[in-house]
Amino acid sequence: MKLRSILTKFGSQLPLVAAGTALSGLALAGGESGTDYSELVEAVDFSTVSTGVLGVAAALIVVYITIKGVKLMMGFVRGG
Repeated sequence: MKLRSILTKFGSQLPLVAAGTALSGLALAGGESGTDYSELVEAVDFSTVSTGVLGVAAALIVVYITIKGVKLMMGFVRGG
């Protein structure tokens, strides 16, 4: 309901915002004179970071599955 009121209030301005966003994106993409970060990016090894992130994600998944399993078993014990 709130989204509908926002769209009703600002709906006439949405095409202008979309056009401005598209044009600014094209202006940024058109320039080839950006800063070269290749030396900085090549010097950093992201393999340890990705391993750490995946390890944390796996730990969170194990915790989530354990909680769901305990809730399922409690439902069986309670009979619900």
